Amino acid sequence: MNNLDIQYQQLLRDLLEQGVRKEDRTGTGTLSLFGRQIKHKMSDGFPLLTTKKMAFKTMVVELLWFLRGDTNIKYLHDNGCHIWDGDYEKSGRTDGELGPIYGKQWKRWEGLNSTTDQIATIIDTLKTNPDSRRLLVSAWNVGELENMTLPPCHYSFQCYVRDDKYLSLMWNQRSVDTFLGLPFNIASYGLLLKMLAKEVNMIPDELIGNLGDTHLYLNHVEQAVEQLTRTPYSLPNVLLRKACNIIGEKEYTFDDIVLSSYSYHPSIKAPLSN
Repeated sequence: MNNLDIQYQQLLRDLLEQGVRKEDRTGTGTLSLFGRQIKHKMSDGFPLLTTKKMAFKTMVVELLWFLRGDTNIKYLHDNGCHIWDGDYEKSGRTDGELGPIYGKQWKRWEGLNSTTDQIATIIDTLKTNPDSRRLLVSAWNVGELENMTLPPCHYSFQCYVRDDKYLSLMWNQRSVDTFLGLPFNIASYGLLLKMLAKEVNMIPDELIGNLGDTHLYLNHVEQAVEQLTRTPYSLPNVLLRKACNIIGEKEYTFDDIVLSSYSYHPSIKAPLSN
């Protein structure tokens, strides 16, 4: 049973029926709720929505960009990903840089006397001390927020190991563009969970999203109503090629991440608010 699409459709329904009208920095306006949660068992399938066609490659390329520690838009463009174009153009920069956003914080968090690769650290801790309660990666570096093109929307994630072999991941998100952004966030952290589990020889278990200001832009209302009319299909599968690693000589490329058995309804176009 595809409970993920059902949860997501219920969230859309709640926003349409109970959402509070709020203004926002983009000037678009939203229907907003606070404090929601998405929970998914990875054994039920890969968490890619089926009630609209998802741009799987775009999601994968962005995650690989984060894991490279890259903050320049060139890698995204070279791989056909343009979801950061609006924020980049709004920044007025011309050097391709988006500032010290996700990739920089994940891979090169700067402390007083040292720089930390948080991804390498969490992988090492999962291998050596899986019961640790410090299996945490943060992108919310208060000292560098003003230099970021956009402060992190999904600002941290935490891992948890059960019975020494089942790996779960929970991410925290302050601002949730429910129609366009959230489906990508769910799939991206689902893929990250699979990649981490493979890296440390564990089994992907539960994916959890804690959602703060969860909103539906007013120019996405018709699209949300359309998506609510659709019956979910079974979830797809994702296979990671054996030779690749997050940390190591053979880094992942898009071709190393294989999506299969993906049945979906047609895509639903909606404007991105920057």
